[in-house]
Amino acid sequence: MDLVDVWPLFGLSLRTPRLELRLVRDDDLPGLAEAALRGIHDPAVMPFAFPWSDAPPDELRRELARHVWRERVGTTPDGWTLLFAVLEDGVPIGIQDVRGEQFGTLRTVSTGSWLTASRQGVGLGIEMRAAVLAFCFDHLGAEVAESGAIDWNEPSLGVSRHLGYAANGERRVVSRGVDVAREVLLRLEPAQFVRPAWTLEVNGFDDAVRAQIGL
Repeated sequence: MDLVDVWPLFGLSLRTPRLELRLVRDDDLPGLAEAALRGIHDPAVMPFAFPWSDAPPDELRRELARHVWRERVGTTPDGWTLLFAVLEDGVPIGIQDVRGEQFGTLRTVSTGSWLTASRQGVGLGIEMRAAVLAFCFDHLGAEVAESGAIDWNEPSLGVSRHLGYAANGERRVVSRGVDVAREVLLRLEPAQFVRPAWTLEVNGFDDAVRAQIGL
């Protein structure tokens, strides 16, 4: 028996021309922590609803692991968050997630991500989001993908525009526990998805994985 027999999602991976996305494994955690600690964003601003990147290094490492384990153990057919480690040449450089609640009925997913600062600005953010969108629309049968970003976060909003998302309203959110920020909400359907020139390679998407996420 292999680990994949116990937890089928560990066998799932997505490949693009430059990246591999696979469910975060414990062996990926040190590399992901290093990628986060090298910096993700300007410290003067906070793009995340929960300001985890503000934590001191020791705490950030522990909380990153705790987050991965919490989402993993919370996976059920009725609700799941797939945390994909983003690997470039085998090196973890960030996380791309996709979340589904009552997906079998709603057919709606939402996404979030982070990428180490040194690998930003070269199109990898678009590539990793396009990978999970193609997977969700073409393999999971998603009918809607949602996302959002704080209004000043032009790189994230630019990724969404590039891939065809439409504005879907806004909401007020709390930033760093004290400040009020405006989050721009976004929505994408398969017909509006601006597909990349490359074809996504999907491995390990079998009946056991489908059963684990309620398909």
